[in-house]
Amino acid sequence: MTDHKKYSVVIAGGGSTFTPGFVLDLIKSQDKFPLSELKFYDNDAERQEKIAKAVEIIIKERAPQIKFSYTTDPKTAFTGVDFVMGSIRVGKYEMRNMDEKIPLKYGVMGQETTGPGGMAYGLRSIPAIIEIIDWMEEYSPNAWMINYSNTIAIVAEACRRLRPNARVINICDMPIDDMDRMAHICGLDSWHDIDFNYYGLNHFGWWKEVRNKKTGEDLMPKLKEYVKEHGYYVGGDYDKDTEASWIQTFKKVAEEYAIEPETLPNNYMQYYYFPKWEVENADPNHTRTDEILEHRQKIVFGECKRIVDAGTAEKNIWDIAGLHSEYIVDICHAIAFNTHEKFLANCTNNGAISNMDPDSVVEVPALFGADGIQPMATGEAGRFQRGLMMEQQTCEKLVVDAYVEHSYNKMLQALTLSKTVPDASIAKKILDEMMVVNKPYWPELK
Repeated sequence: MTDHKKYSVVIAGGGSTFTPGFVLDLIKSQDKFPLSELKFYDNDAERQEKIAKAVEIIIKERAPQIKFSYTTDPKTAFTGVDFVMGSIRVGKYEMRNMDEKIPLKYGVMGQETTGPGGMAYGLRSIPAIIEIIDWMEEYSPNAWMINYSNTIAIVAEACRRLRPNARVINICDMPIDDMDRMAHICGLDSWHDIDFNYYGLNHFGWWKEVRNKKTGEDLMPKLKEYVKEHGYYVGGDYDKDTEASWIQTFKKVAEEYAIEPETLPNNYMQYYYFPKWEVENADPNHTRTDEILEHRQKIVFGECKRIVDAGTAEKNIWDIAGLHSEYIVDICHAIAFNTHEKFLANCTNNGAISNMDPDSVVEVPALFGADGIQPMATGEAGRFQRGLMMEQQTCEKLVVDAYVEHSYNKMLQALTLSKTVPDASIAKKILDEMMVVNKPYWPELK
């Protein structure tokens, strides 16, 4: 490392249950992405403090050279920073619970980032992300925002339209999880050992090519042979801590692959290929939100309390690095040190997928450097994939239309067009109920 600069980072969403693990990975990566200061920002002071008090101990023990603070004041948070990490959940888990359960009441899949739930979440997220961008531009105009707050596709479309010149990069780590599984299926160490060609929308894409990064070997034949039987499920030690719902998701990829065997699908395609199956196999009274509240949230806040009570963070539960936080650190390193490494970004198409509209927001490989991202050409989308993408991206654009125009009709059109919703009458029932619970967060739709 030739540059001796150290960076100031603010995590917008300091109360997230993912924050402690991210901080541990930042600390472990000081040779790669050195920090002078780390700040948390959240509008929920009580929730943030539970996380921050534990993180304060972690930093004091492991990286005392990093100045640490947390605040609910935007000016304090966003002044003098080089990077903003967007990790917010507007409405917290109470609203995610509604995103999942309201559609299921009407026989429609309930999922936080896809279908009606994803649209509801996206509409809530737009004003909050725009507000954070504006704070960053006011207080630290040279900073970069790395946003991984959902619903990414809708947020990215809103950024494209409402803040086209903002220094914001919208990313998602889900394809990295799939690629890490591909690497282990092929006997490689991690996703870092894979080169790839991928295209689609967020939580809605396909791999056209997967190769061994070192040797150039085409890994697609081996992967296809494996995936048609097992999906992306690896098993053994790799999956010993994988939750049952995720094991089912990774195994379901085998059926997704059978529909279009020229490519390999993102695991989220199950929600679009098999929405009826999703409903039939869901418990409308106990969804993914309930699982998280019963397990991850209790574990994270319990561990934070344990650390604070003990006054030490030795042998904490986050000492094993996670793909999510590793990926974000890698991206920050690429921007800070202008490495032009290849990662996935959600960005304006402008020819990256040659047969999609230029103003489509797509998820494609891009080179990351000090000047931001340079999307790479991925060629044509297949006829089947393009048809699905055109439908889904139109839903996403209609949600942003609804936000900009305060239009009930545009939001109704978005839900009606979704492949997950059977007809307009069901779309209207879902929307009318969602409008009531989202009143504190959505613009008034007329």
